[in-house]
Amino acid sequence: MSAPHICFSHGKESGPWGTKIRALAEAARAAAWTVESLDYQGMDDPHDRVEKLLAYCRGFAAPIVLAGSSMGGFVAAAVAARLPVRGLFLMAPAFYVPGYEQYVPPAPDCPVTIVHGWRDEVVPWQGSLRYAERSRARLLLIDGDHRLTASLDEVTAMFRIFLGELSGQVPDGAA
Repeated sequence: MSAPHICFSHGKESGPWGTKIRALAEAARAAAWTVESLDYQGMDDPHDRVEKLLAYCRGFAAPIVLAGSSMGGFVAAAVAARLPVRGLFLMAPAFYVPGYEQYVPPAPDCPVTIVHGWRDEVVPWQGSLRYAERSRARLLLIDGDHRLTASLDEVTAMFRIFLGELSGQVPDGAA
């Protein structure tokens, strides 16, 4: 049996191996997951990013886990609504942004965890609450801003729990 796989999608202003993705990728690898982070730099249209992630996901025989931050959260959720995925982990996802409400993807048929900062000055946390309600997602609101880097230990702990649940295991210290 091959190792479970996760693919990260970064936000509009960041790159494929930013601080959050590096930390989460390290946690995933420690739990025996294979990891990829697509590079969307120079791709401002979220729909082009969705197409790139769809093409990537179609290369796998079994459903993979998708994780995304900000616009990358929107991209991951849009793909999860169109293809079977094993799980969806979102950080400050760009949902219900004024003028783009009609583009919020439907709820996927997989476990969803959302982490959002109370002090997010870019994407209001209320959009994550609305999406969590629609998708019956786990929602963790933390004392953080949009980047969530000051809360990285808390985000990583939630990510470990999420991966452990998908693997049928509870990580050490999470019980």
